[in-house]
Amino acid sequence: MTQPQLAQFETSIDESQSLTTETSRCYLLLFTIAILASPALSDLVFSKVDRRIYLTSHIVRVSSTIKVENVGPEMVSDVLLAFPDQQAKNMAYLMATPHEGKGKVKNPAVALPVEAANPKGMPPALTFYSVPLPKGLAEGDSFTFDVLAVFSHALRPIPEKITQADIQLVVYHDNAHYLSPYVVKAQSLTVKLPDSRIESYTKLDNTKIHGSEIKYGPYENLPAFSYSPIAVHFESNQPFAVAQELVREIEISHWGNVQVTEHYKLIHGGAQSKGEFSRLNHAFSFLWIMARPNVRGASAFRYLVVNLPPRAHSVYYRYEIGNISTSHLRGDSKKTELLIEPRYPMFGAWRTAFTIGYGLPLQDFLYESEGKRFLNITYSSPMVELVIDTLIVKVVLPEGSSDISVAAPFPVEQWRETKISHLDIDGRPVVVLKKINVVPEHNQYFQDFSSSLLLALFTCEQTYQSPSLLLLIWLNSTGKRFRRTGDIQACKAARKATDGLLKELSKELKPLLTILQSSPSAAQVLPKVEELVAKERELQENVMVKHSKVVDGYEKKSGACDIENRVAFAATETYSTEGRS
Repeated sequence: MTQPQLAQFETSIDESQSLTTETSRCYLLLFTIAILASPALSDLVFSKVDRRIYLTSHIVRVSSTIKVENVGPEMVSDVLLAFPDQQAKNMAYLMATPHEGKGKVKNPAVALPVEAANPKGMPPALTFYSVPLPKGLAEGDSFTFDVLAVFSHALRPIPEKITQADIQLVVYHDNAHYLSPYVVKAQSLTVKLPDSRIESYTKLDNTKIHGSEIKYGPYENLPAFSYSPIAVHFESNQPFAVAQELVREIEISHWGNVQVTEHYKLIHGGAQSKGEFSRLNHAFSFLWIMARPNVRGASAFRYLVVNLPPRAHSVYYRYEIGNISTSHLRGDSKKTELLIEPRYPMFGAWRTAFTIGYGLPLQDFLYESEGKRFLNITYSSPMVELVIDTLIVKVVLPEGSSDISVAAPFPVEQWRETKISHLDIDGRPVVVLKKINVVPEHNQYFQDFSSSLLLALFTCEQTYQSPSLLLLIWLNSTGKRFRRTGDIQACKAARKATDGLLKELSKELKPLLTILQSSPSAAQVLPKVEELVAKERELQENVMVKHSKVVDGYEKKSGACDIENRVAFAATETYSTEGRS
């Protein structure tokens, strides 16, 4: 660091430590007054807490394994979690799950319900959440569970402004003791950093450092609301990719495709870049980084990684003025990876806007349950380690969709819109879902339910048209194979089997057509459906006529040859008899 940067850092860290000290003093004073003036919450204690803070990216993740024990006579059915308000305002995601234990096979986590709570008589400036236990704890019972808390914008760059050649240093504040409304018998804390380069950190009793990890504790017999502030100042040149706004449009077509279009307004959320940008200095900096792999280099990020579903197709990436950047697409059976490079390297506070689009096969995401069709698709961005300040997801359903409802795994704001597209009459219904402060953990599946006739039509097409088309292709291939082999019996058997299967498929189609013909809401699509059915029947007739001509022609030719053979055989017999007499 330069001398001006060092002076700026020392001033900032002094102010930060002074603020932390004053805040902790206020907390301790208020906690003491509140605890002395109010009865105990319950007879619960945290017999053991193992906490791990991951600072390896700009998204902070805090994972805690907690063993709760009831030491009183009363049955207890829930447990409280506490966070300082300053920390809670940056909390994007909170999940509690039963602890599987070491060495056990990890099953998909079944989350415990977590709800905001407002217990009486608690210290101020705290946010509480309640976690119901799977079963009540009687005296002497215990239960171990895991808590994952994810925070955005929790790292503060110090210095706040750097040149393009400087490394990025950030500060993180937390509590060395687990903040709990219960007594904690034993607890430990591990802080995981992206690199072993640490500018400074708070040193307490039982503090050790191992490479890129700082360990605090173990500490024993901590009172409720025990608070011991810590600050860690370290190097972090990970991409601080923040989407100030992301609009995802998921358009459903009953023709068998899902079109996803994502509009990004992106900013580098790290230390602000100061001074003029020099591509020459940037090139030299890049070469210096390549020559010294132990140095991570400048904080600018040059590319972003997007993990798309495995069967994504028609992928594109462009700006408003066209596709003027570099992108690479590769995929396998598990995922499709898109690597994109922005128009320029992204330094602190620099902005860019671009669009990503791709198609998905509808049959991978459309399901049926209790007479309804529902779309099961992921909610958030597929971009790796992206913080989204505001996410708007628009699900565009086929025209005529009705009885629409949404099931999301977390609270979202929602409303309805209408989109007018080509060949539409009344427009397509649009379900809009909005959420703020979104992190990768929110990229879970949500369901959009509908009793739409158009979605039913898609299912009809999948079950009727595709098999029938395959049957016709197969029958046509048997005719071609018959020309080579001359196996007339196999060819006739294929024709008979095809006739039977097509009749069954036709029976399945009739009730669906009847529903469409009797429904006023399907009037605008009924002519299209009838046209498709007519074209398919015409195709069936053409294939059947062609197949019949092949079989009949062979049989006629075979019959003529058989007559000639019998006449020739009779003449030969007559000649032989006359000769012998």
